[in-house]
Amino acid sequence: MADTLSHSANGNGAIYSNGHSNGSANGAANGKPNYESVVDRVANGPVSQAAQDQVNKTANEFANLNASRKATPGTAATSQRLTHYHSYFFDLLAWKNPRASGIVYASLVSLIFAARYLDVIRYFFKLTWLALGTTVAAEIVGKVVLGQGITSQLRPNKYFVVSRDTLDTMIGDVHELINFFVIEAQRILFAENIGASVAAFVAAFLSYYLVKIVPYWGLAILGTTAAFMIPLLYTSNQEVIDAQLKHASDLVNAQTAQVRDAANKHTAHVAELTKHAPLDETAFPSAPSGTFQKDTEDFLDGSATNAAPVFPVEPASSADPLVNL
Repeated sequence: MADTLSHSANGNGAIYSNGHSNGSANGAANGKPNYESVVDRVANGPVSQAAQDQVNKTANEFANLNASRKATPGTAATSQRLTHYHSYFFDLLAWKNPRASGIVYASLVSLIFAARYLDVIRYFFKLTWLALGTTVAAEIVGKVVLGQGITSQLRPNKYFVVSRDTLDTMIGDVHELINFFVIEAQRILFAENIGASVAAFVAAFLSYYLVKIVPYWGLAILGTTAAFMIPLLYTSNQEVIDAQLKHASDLVNAQTAQVRDAANKHTAHVAELTKHAPLDETAFPSAPSGTFQKDTEDFLDGSATNAAPVFPVEPASSADPLVNL
């Protein structure tokens, strides 16, 4: 029997060589289940390893996304330096880090639904009075029963404060974020990027009509979904979309060139006809030289022969009615 147990112990030690061989052997010898071995199998199993790999990849993608904010930004058409958030939002909406972009999108949609269906302000006040009531009751009961307050015993040696460096960093980030929206609004307004300006025009045009039938939180979800999904669809089908856009651009350019050539030919033909057409002076009647001066002198002397005849006016008869003024 001892040899059997010794053989079982040696076998278990060969199988579980991660530090738990003794516990495995003892569990097998005593006939009891070895819970440490089960936990170890679950913790080091394929499912746990796959989950840990996904967590590590997600953390790395968020680190890469934050690193893009520190990259050297480009310049606008006015030679002004862009903010760090330009590269950050570009990488976020372009899904260069898919896990990070997906989590941010899901978080934004969840926040919109929470703001719509949860009374956040009311819950905030409820949590506040519950926390204050608990701390005050614990302090009073502790002083009455134990002679010293319970809450005061949990008080830290130093209260938490926000350091100057942290506050400066936060203010700098807020300043960069505000300038990002200000600069982008001007770039869209002055059509620095035609595609972005057209997209903003379409969004504003559709929102003008959708706001009549869709609530604001619905518009927020539609806008967030469009901002994240349209770049994703483009990156997923970039070759096909670029080919179709190039084909459409070639057709438009060809049609424009054809219209321009036709207009140039017509303009040149009209100019040639105008240049070589003879001027027919007989089409415009003209008076003999000096006629206007002579007619003027005769009119001033009262001897104009071509004056309009003066017709005599017959005197009113007695039978005609008189008009009383």
